[in-house]
Amino acid sequence: MLTLDTRVPAVLLRMDPNPFHHGTLGAVRSLGRAGVEVHVAAADSGRSPVRRSRYLHQTHPPPDPGASLGEISAELRRISRRVARPAVLIPMDDAGALAIGRLQRELADLYLLPDQASGLAERVADKAALAELCRTAGIPHPLTLTPESPAQTASAVRQLGLPMVAKWSRPWLVPPGAGLRSTVLVRSVKEAQELYRRSDEAGSRLLLQAFLPDGPGRDWFAHGYVDRTGAVRGGGAGRKHRSWPRGAGLTAVGRWAPDPRLEADTARLVGTLGYRGIFDLDFRVDSATGEHCLLDFNPRPGAQFRLFADGADLDVVRALHLDMTHRPLPPAAALQGRTFVVENYAPLTALRALLTTGPAATAAHRRELAWLARDDLAPACALWLLWSRHVTRRLLGRLRRGRPVPRRPAPETPAPETPGSETPGSETSGPKKPGSKAVPGPEMPGSTTRERAVADV
Repeated sequence: MLTLDTRVPAVLLRMDPNPFHHGTLGAVRSLGRAGVEVHVAAADSGRSPVRRSRYLHQTHPPPDPGASLGEISAELRRISRRVARPAVLIPMDDAGALAIGRLQRELADLYLLPDQASGLAERVADKAALAELCRTAGIPHPLTLTPESPAQTASAVRQLGLPMVAKWSRPWLVPPGAGLRSTVLVRSVKEAQELYRRSDEAGSRLLLQAFLPDGPGRDWFAHGYVDRTGAVRGGGAGRKHRSWPRGAGLTAVGRWAPDPRLEADTARLVGTLGYRGIFDLDFRVDSATGEHCLLDFNPRPGAQFRLFADGADLDVVRALHLDMTHRPLPPAAALQGRTFVVENYAPLTALRALLTTGPAATAAHRRELAWLARDDLAPACALWLLWSRHVTRRLLGRLRRGRPVPRRPAPETPAPETPGSETPGSETSGPKKPGSKAVPGPEMPGSTTRERAVADV
């Protein structure tokens, strides 16, 4: 039985406006069920189903979109004054993680934070730096080239073959409204050269990367928490069985599937980095070599982190709170085969789960639903009302524009992004989650997390 220090509250920060972010609800419930007072500062908190959770103590205004680093710091200080005592601060998206990474020393007197090396979160978010880190640590990574001219771009395309993946090394610097996506699937030399010529506009180097096709069993992820001693605690390795959008997006159905080789690679990478805190890594299997290639390193909880709630109900969020309050972390108690289902992205799978096991068993060791929980029903009810309105608006908008209506509602943004940037099915092979990183402020990393796919459905 885990015993968290209920005197210490938690503040969840999410700067990306996405009312359907189930990871935020998972963190609220995980800590709230343990008796921790949970506060949320999220851009969509006014209409998100998360605000209906019985385990949420209070919501707070988040930093404004495009806020500078100074403005983010000022808002976090205001939230700290309202909470009135030191709290564990947990970023739930990339923008929040990168901002906190740069403000760590400034916030150390107000919040309990892992002792992370300055600039490390931004370093792993830089796609060019990530490729180099993988080479240093001996972690498989798709072949990545950085052309220095249009001629080198053409040569790189010939070497990598078509289709191939193009991405900006620092996607948070891409200006909004520029018509540039952080990651795209390139199908011609001309297209690659046109992107290269926009490097100055994008604000960072263009990377060209080998395309790894998706397929059954090829998308994997690894979650964990690195404690103050450098040991990986909580989390595990999982396989994505269904994604949204299909083949290139967030995890709609995932299964806990321990993989010693993948877990050893993960431990070696975070050890090489000296990383501390929660991480979420995305991989895709290279069909030619059978290796798990790292596509993305997210210095925060993944939306499906509750998949790895073990036999003691320890997950990465609880591990962080225990470690920050100097409480002991229990030994691992893996639950191989446990599944996690996001109902609005995999409704038939969720329905089958309910019909075969019932709500009580669904919430127990064998399976967990992202929204429905028998001890906290209101968020699921609010979700379906909001989701129905959302999908209806999207379909009506397509009809008014004379566009064909897909058999299933799908993001309207261009084809999902690909390998190397944000999620297992998203960056491994080809297209990945849709959307582009918002820019919270001058040179402040934004957030193009796989969880954003929902906002544009």
